[in-house]
Amino acid sequence: MVKRPVRVFLDSNVIISGIFSDKGSPRIILDILSLGLPFVVGATGRYNMIEIERNLKRKMPKALPIYQKYLSDINLEIIPLPSKEEIEEYCGYISDKDVPVLVSAIKGNADFLVTGDEKDFSKLKKHSPLKFEILNPSEFLDVFRLLFEDLQEK
Repeated sequence: MVKRPVRVFLDSNVIISGIFSDKGSPRIILDILSLGLPFVVGATGRYNMIEIERNLKRKMPKALPIYQKYLSDINLEIIPLPSKEEIEEYCGYISDKDVPVLVSAIKGNADFLVTGDEKDFSKLKKHSPLKFEILNPSEFLDVFRLLFEDLQEK
């Protein structure tokens, strides 16, 4: 029986960190996703993309072409913006600014939401009513290693 690929939703901070650092967990995650492995699919939200581009234009405008070039290599599935009703349904679970990220991960059928935002996601991470795990980049790499080892044994 063929199992569906693991779906990994990346928060904006993971993408930015991975693109602009040549080492560390975020970069390794982006490198893994750029390999096009059949058992793992990367995703992010249109909301995240807007946030990244807005921040780059404001803080690092010369880096925008680097971001756009590398982004195409990662092959991320982009989840459309959540509706106002979808956002309202999840208000109160997390900081208002992060609700669209959470809803995008839900809409994208994520197995994992990978974020470096420990402060805002920590409460939800501990008591999550969601169908996916919220992990920081290092935690995700630990899970990925186990997944990869399991596939190697089969």
